[in-house]
Amino acid sequence: MTTEERIQASETRIFKTVFPNNTNHYDTLFGGSAMAMMDEVAFITATRFTRKRMVTVSSDRIDFNRPIPAGTIIELIGSVSHIGNTSLKVLVEIYIEEMYSFVREKAITGTFTFVAIDEHKHPVSVL
Repeated sequence: MTTEERIQASETRIFKTVFPNNTNHYDTLFGGSAMAMMDEVAFITATRFTRKRMVTVSSDRIDFNRPIPAGTIIELIGSVSHIGNTSLKVLVEIYIEEMYSFVREKAITGTFTFVAIDEHKHPVSVL
């Protein structure tokens, strides 16, 4: 399998509903909840690409462009955006979908860096 095929095969998409228990006093998704979901999707993406033990070493940048209201569906999409020797970067985007219309817009974008490790927690090649 080529690197490009591995990148495509590891793309991860998860849908969730934004319920009131995950919102703040503005009835929008907590930023910390969004970041936790993004890190989970990024971890799954990194693991699917490498099939190795992966650990998050940084969230490089997260842009909150739109608030995510309660009562919406969100789609989180993770894709490998850069491959190093022992690390890789995963881009995660969150899209808002209104429940009862076809309106869809990008709300949050973030990049997470992971390192592949062996059973002794030493860095190993991602490929």
